[in-house]
Amino acid sequence: MQPTHSQSLPRVLGPWIATAIIVGTVIGSGVFKKGRNVSENVPEFGLAMGVWVLGGLLALLGSLALAEVAVLFPRAGGNYVFLREGYGRMAGFLWGWVEFWIIRGASAAALATMFTDSFHDVLRQSLYPGQRVEVLTFWPRQLLTVFVLAGLATVNMRGTFLGGAVQFAITVLKVASILFIITLPFGVYALVAEPTYPPTLGHLSPMWPSGAINWSGFGVALVGVLWAYNGWMNIAPIAGEVKDPSRNIPIALLAGVFILITLYCGANVAYYLVLPRGAIVAKDAAGQLSATPLATEFCSVLLGPVGVVIASAIVMTSVLGALNGNILVGPRLLYAMGQDRLAPANFARLHARYQTPALAIAAMTSWACLLVVGVGALTHYRLPLIPLGFHDLDLNVPEGKSPFDIMTDFVIFGSATFETLAVATIFVFRQRIPVTPENRPYRCWGYPLVPALYIAIMGAVLANMFISPEQRTEAIVGMGFIGTGALVYVACFQSRKA
Repeated sequence: MQPTHSQSLPRVLGPWIATAIIVGTVIGSGVFKKGRNVSENVPEFGLAMGVWVLGGLLALLGSLALAEVAVLFPRAGGNYVFLREGYGRMAGFLWGWVEFWIIRGASAAALATMFTDSFHDVLRQSLYPGQRVEVLTFWPRQLLTVFVLAGLATVNMRGTFLGGAVQFAITVLKVASILFIITLPFGVYALVAEPTYPPTLGHLSPMWPSGAINWSGFGVALVGVLWAYNGWMNIAPIAGEVKDPSRNIPIALLAGVFILITLYCGANVAYYLVLPRGAIVAKDAAGQLSATPLATEFCSVLLGPVGVVIASAIVMTSVLGALNGNILVGPRLLYAMGQDRLAPANFARLHARYQTPALAIAAMTSWACLLVVGVGALTHYRLPLIPLGFHDLDLNVPEGKSPFDIMTDFVIFGSATFETLAVATIFVFRQRIPVTPENRPYRCWGYPLVPALYIAIMGAVLANMFISPEQRTEAIVGMGFIGTGALVYVACFQSRKA
């Protein structure tokens, strides 16, 4: 690699690719995986759909506010820049600390793990149709996951436009795949004279709880849905590479979120029409929710063994797109922090030929690979999360919780905390920077109600994570990690000039 000190990243991304980056990085595993968690905690169809709609509305409220901030600061780094400019260098550093070590690394690791699991399903169905045979054992699957991460990192090192073009192509495929899932029950019903599993309205009952709503369960389900929508902010870190940012950033944010709400709600209605709730919340012998994605079970019921292969291919394509988007977007944070000397300065160097932050890409991908191996071993061998002392805090890995769910819950705690603070910077900048047509070509619709409502709901979600036994470990450990980051900043960076 031949690094050079380039001053800025080139603006090469138009509105189509910018929108594809949002949709492509968001649609990954959540729409196929988290429906089981939602149905387990919210048994009523109407309320379960309300969780999916609320998750989308939260993303919409946040995007309406964040678009204004992103247009003010269209630079590489996204939330890091917003928090640094709004609250100071320590706030920016803490976002970078949590985003690198937990949010982005765990997202990439979780997505890569699910890609390998789906590949394993295809392999098993091809070699042993209808049998639950483990074709690849634990360590070969970990090695394959690492190879997938390394391969996508190599693609993104070779050019931002190349990575964006790959993202656009995969996004088109994954949107088409979800539309296939949405229409499949009705296609089968129309083409088959007497389908074995026709769409059944009876599966939508009960529609609403007969008594009081279990708000704690609703909150746990919402955390799962927030993982499905996680990444709607991903236009911000690459804002410095978007053409005409004052126009294209708001377009990409709003169009992307509307597409997501439509696809997610449509797919979940299709699942419920075909699968009874007992099949959705099925558990294995260990008491863990079935690891089979809902899309796989859904297509298997309608199309038989070939449906398993089709669904696994859909999941693989979707997860691959989200994973590529994370590897494209995530390293821009290290690039921005390297420029500010809040991370190793070499992260701010661009490759002399490809003009990409290649070293930052390599660092983020390497950490994701370590998480794949570490969290996989933690759950595979049932190792304690805190082996020495502190047992009274009950911070060990819950029985029956998969590596995927552990990593995604950590992601949501970290992202919800700092992304809420990032949206709140709109109030800071409204006071600090005069509102004029020149510096505000886009202004948040519904200000101040829209950002205030987003902040209030996300605050309630975070509070519920500390209350809920299913997510308390992730919340407490996450807060401890943020505190550790504050100590690192004070020890290493407090005396440096801004």
